[in-house]
Amino acid sequence: MVRIKRAVHGLKRRKNLLKKAKGYRWNRSSKERQAKDAVLHAGNRAFHHRRKKKGEFRALWQVRITAETRALGYSYSKFMGALKKKKSPLNRKVLSELAAKHPDLFKKIIEYARS
Repeated sequence: MVRIKRAVHGLKRRKNLLKKAKGYRWNRSSKERQAKDAVLHAGNRAFHHRRKKKGEFRALWQVRITAETRALGYSYSKFMGALKKKKSPLNRKVLSELAAKHPDLFKKIIEYARS
């Protein structure tokens, strides 16, 4: 019978896998097969949610801008369209920060967009 010499690498692979699964519940943190499955699924979900997070933040920024523009008697879509026509360098993230923390400055931006 042929001698198989991969104990060191196999142990290292298992140790790294179980280290990634540390903190998982039940057998997923201690049994190799369940841990491998859990780590693979966790990686897929992490990738998906990193992409999804960007859309969630954009939606948050839109809600903040909408709330402030409606309070000043203007609609979000008309405001953003007017800024596009003026070729404003301000993006939604900056506009939402201004709407939340500096409403007087945001009011000036709305007046600029209307003119």
